[in-house]
Amino acid sequence: MNAELIAVGSELLLGQIANTNAQFLSQQLAELGINVYFHTVVGDNVHRLEQAVNIAQTRANLIIFTGGLGPTKDDLTKETIARIVKRELVIDEEALRSIEAYYARTKRTMTENNKKQALVLSGSVVLKNDYGMAPGMALTVDGITYMLLPGPPKEMNPMFIRYARPFLLGKLKQHERIESRVLRFFGIGESQLETEIEDLLERQSNPTIAPLAGDGEVTLRLTAKHSSAIEAQKLLDETEQAIVKRVGQYLYGYNEDTLFTKLMERLNAHGKTIAAAESLTGGRFTAELTVIPSASKAVKGGIVCYTNEVKERVLFIPSEILETAGAVSEQCAKLLAEHVRNVCQADIGISFTGVAGPDPLEGKQAGTVYIGIATAGQETEVHALMLAGDRETIRTRAIKYGCFAVLKRLAAAV
Repeated sequence: MNAELIAVGSELLLGQIANTNAQFLSQQLAELGINVYFHTVVGDNVHRLEQAVNIAQTRANLIIFTGGLGPTKDDLTKETIARIVKRELVIDEEALRSIEAYYARTKRTMTENNKKQALVLSGSVVLKNDYGMAPGMALTVDGITYMLLPGPPKEMNPMFIRYARPFLLGKLKQHERIESRVLRFFGIGESQLETEIEDLLERQSNPTIAPLAGDGEVTLRLTAKHSSAIEAQKLLDETEQAIVKRVGQYLYGYNEDTLFTKLMERLNAHGKTIAAAESLTGGRFTAELTVIPSASKAVKGGIVCYTNEVKERVLFIPSEILETAGAVSEQCAKLLAEHVRNVCQADIGISFTGVAGPDPLEGKQAGTVYIGIATAGQETEVHALMLAGDRETIRTRAIKYGCFAVLKRLAAAV
C-alpha cells in the first residue's frame, strides 16, 4: 500500500501553523509497513485541491486528507472528494447527536452550519471523533482508499490510533505482524553511527533499520514483519544485539524514553537524590526533571546561579576562583557541583556553567561548557565540552549531556 498525505488549509501555506499531522501520520504508517512517498499541502481552494487529488491518484492507492472538515465555507474537503468520487454526502446520525449533545451540555446555541460537520461520504466507514465534532471517514473507490481526518492534532491523533489504524490493518492484504522498536543514542553523531553499522544498513531487509537524527541525539527505528509476533520480536532482538555490540556505550533507552525520564527512573531505582547548580542553563535541567511525576522522590532542588554574586554568596564559590579562573572554568564547575550537593543535602550534585553566546565571555568562545558531577564518596568529575549551535541549542545539548553523564556514573556504580 502506497500512501500520499494531503494537508488542507491555507494557514499551513502561510506558515501560521506547522504541519505536525504529516509527521505523526508518516510515523504511524511506517509502523504499519505502508509506504509514504509524497506529502502535499494545499490551501482552501477547490480547484487546487482537485489538482492535488488528481496527481495523488496516479501514484498512491491510499490518500489521507487532514483538515477541511469543519463547519465554515472554507472547509471544502468533504465536498470536493464527494464530487471526485461521485458520492453523495449524507448525515451521520450518531455524529449529529454528539454535536447536538455538546451544544446542549455547554448551553450554547447550535447554528445551522454546525450540522455540516455531521456529513459523511455515502457508503464510507465513519471514524468517530472522541475529542471534537466532525467525524472522519474512509472509502475505497476503484482501488483507491480515501481517508478524511480532522485537522486539529488533538482530534486527529486519537482518531487515527483508535479507529483509522485498525481500519488500515484490515485493508492490508498481508497477514504479517509488524513490530517496531526504537533505540535511542546519545553522544554519537548520526554520521558516525551510520559508519559504525554501515554494513548492517546495507544488508537490511527484515528487520529494516531507519536512522533519524534529533537535537544532539540519534535514534534507530527497527521494524520487523512476521506472521508471529514472537518471531518478529526475535528478529528485532537479533538486530539490536548486532547494533549494541558496536555502539552499545551510547544506547540509553527505547521507544518513548527520554534522557530525563531514564535519569529519573535510574535515580529512583538506586534510591539516589540530585541537586543542580545552573548558571549557563538557567534552571532548565531542574525544570525538565520536575515535570516528571516521580520527581519529588529524587530531586532535592536547584539553584540558578546566573551571576557571580549568587555563585559567591549562595554557593560559596571563593571570589579568587571567580577572579582568576573565572565563572566559566573547570574549577568553578567542580565547586558548584560539590557545594550544591552539600547545600541541598543530595547524593549527587551537578553544575552547568559556560558560554551560550553569541558573544564570547571571559575570553572563551560561545559553546564552551563545563559540567561538574559530584557524588558522595567519589572524586568529582568535570566534563569540558565545545558545543556548536545557537544559544538555545547549546543550552539544550548541555542539559542532555549532563543527564547522560549522570546516567553513566550511576551505571558504573552498580
